Amino acid sequence: MTNKILFILKRREDYNDVIHYSLSSSTGLYNSVSFLEKMLKENGIQSKLVIVNDNNDIDREVSLYKPTHVIIEALWVIPTKFEVLQRLHPKVKWIIRLHSDMPFIANEGMAMGWIGQYMKLANVYIACNSPKMFEEVSFYVRHKMNGFKNIVMYLPNFYPQQYKSKKFIPKNDEINIGCFGAIRPLKNHLIQAHAAIKFADKIGKKLIFHVNADRVEMKGEPVVRNLNDLFKEVSNKGHRLVNDGWLDRENFLALCGKMDMGMQVSFSETFNIVAADMISQGVPVVGSKQIPWLSSLFAADPCESVDIYNKLLLTHLFPSANTYINKKLLTCYTNKTRRIWLRNFSS
Repeated sequence: MTNKILFILKRREDYNDVIHYSLSSSTGLYNSVSFLEKMLKENGIQSKLVIVNDNNDIDREVSLYKPTHVIIEALWVIPTKFEVLQRLHPKVKWIIRLHSDMPFIANEGMAMGWIGQYMKLANVYIACNSPKMFEEVSFYVRHKMNGFKNIVMYLPNFYPQQYKSKKFIPKNDEINIGCFGAIRPLKNHLIQAHAAIKFADKIGKKLIFHVNADRVEMKGEPVVRNLNDLFKEVSNKGHRLVNDGWLDRENFLALCGKMDMGMQVSFSETFNIVAADMISQGVPVVGSKQIPWLSSLFAADPCESVDIYNKLLLTHLFPSANTYINKKLLTCYTNKTRRIWLRNFSS
């Protein structure tokens, strides 16, 4: 039997509470899934990505495409909905794919309850995109079911291997550092800004610290205020905070390419597309030890500004080594991802 994979995303509201109606809306989740859809097609597996308004649109999309597997991206389908969907589509395998580790998912108030209810349903599986979350959810399943129930899968992220080269030449007396992504407490922007200012002072440059401050989530408003206040206090040295806004993917990659460095030293990650985007544009990255594919040479402790500062200095001294090593590791990671997905879904 030939497998057909249907990826379903929920249409989300953006940071201005305006609903995105276009499939081209640039969010990390959409980009992540679109990479997988394309990779599966290139490897001979039928797949399709759709965006729906809510639970009630799922039946329509499944009836139209007639998939063997439906992958619900992220936690948004109430468990009782699958009881209805199973009756309508008894042969379909349903997979709820989680995109976060425990520190992040702890902010989703219904997460453990819903996962617990999914476990009881036939033909419903839970997939995790990180090994840590896979182990934790597997333990939860074994504990709740009083034994092992094989409903947990490991389905990591894929990233297209298209890389550009860039020479690390900070212009004039400035250095541009991009710390992009939605501003949330776990993204750890403030301590990264502190370390970047210290680093810029050390190398005698004015810091231009780039963020996406108009995309604020999960009570990240105090972070934005603190960033603004911090840079007001250091503006006498020429350091500036720049909000580049939220861009579509093409323009975002172009913006990444203009940076001298990227920073993604966050508290919790399962992949981090922004860091991969930086590397794809030839821009060196200092990240967190939570990013699974990032070299430990350039991965800092998110709680230690001195460690972040030291990793910035190391990257400044060896920018080509940073991009070279991280490209190799990212390629390795995504090649493994391809094998895992093909092993699970090839006919």
